[in-house]
Amino acid sequence: MTFHKTSLKLAGLYLGILMIISIFFSASIYQVSVNELGRGLRRPSAIFSTPNGMGFSANLRTQFEQERLDAYSEAKERLLARLVMTNIVILVGGGLLSYYLAARTLRPIEEAHEAQSRFTADASHELRTPITAMRSENEVALMDPKLTLEQAKQQLKSNIEELEKLTALSEGLLSLAQRGNTELPGHKILVKNVVNNAVNQVTPLAEKKNISIKTDVLKSATIWADEVSITEALITLLDNAVKYSDPSMVVHVTVTRVAKNVEIAVSDTGIGIPGSDLPYIFDRFYRADLSRTKQGTNGYGLGLAIAKNIVDANKGSLTVTSQVGQGSTFTLSLPTINQ
Repeated sequence: MTFHKTSLKLAGLYLGILMIISIFFSASIYQVSVNELGRGLRRPSAIFSTPNGMGFSANLRTQFEQERLDAYSEAKERLLARLVMTNIVILVGGGLLSYYLAARTLRPIEEAHEAQSRFTADASHELRTPITAMRSENEVALMDPKLTLEQAKQQLKSNIEELEKLTALSEGLLSLAQRGNTELPGHKILVKNVVNNAVNQVTPLAEKKNISIKTDVLKSATIWADEVSITEALITLLDNAVKYSDPSMVVHVTVTRVAKNVEIAVSDTGIGIPGSDLPYIFDRFYRADLSRTKQGTNGYGLGLAIAKNIVDANKGSLTVTSQVGQGSTFTLSLPTINQ
């Protein structure tokens, strides 16, 4: 409702400016046209100024002059009517166009405002959850007169776990806030180095689940990007692939050239993502219910949002295809450097 009112105000401003210009030009056109009409119809006829014109009677001359004056008045009225009609059309058409342009101008601001509101609400909820859990657990522990040292240690351990969650959430939010929509400076990097670094980072987690990571990389493939951030994004994709895959499965990393881009595809044979969740998978704080209930993994739904933000900042794209029960493929596409 607020943006609707703002759109109306902005449309009114646009329309006001348009009508001022239209009325100014209409007045100028009217004045110039009236002056030209006056020269042709109001001045005495040349016929009666010649010797041959002296033969006309006074009544005929008067009637002729009156007809000329009547024609002049009618011409002015027609001109005024047409200008008024033109301004009415401009008023109506300009009003509609002004509202359309105002709404279009404010739409990105409205979307950003709505996104910011959702982000604030989601962040508040996610921050409040571990804090509420810690407070409840601590209150229960303090009210227990038979609290043992071992129970107190367990409670402190639980508090530390919740604090770790808060730390991870805060770091994720800070990462998103710092990057914003700013493009990252790039340089020439070998894709195989990015892939190797990311795989090395995720290997310990994969080994705990007996998951192997297979790579098929074009050794000469190069891209123009920020190596640290792209490695971080790829680590996120590999981490998700390992988390949502069953033990003893395989995660594949494939690098190919497609047109003027290099594509890094991370594929798993895990639980997959429902089609209804795919349009929102890169939204902040979004987590597919199937992933949470079946895998029980911790997280705040910021990883993919951060990865998407990183890829966008490197002038690339991040897409996903998935089928429930068959796995998912996240494809990171970045501009290549011709060899």
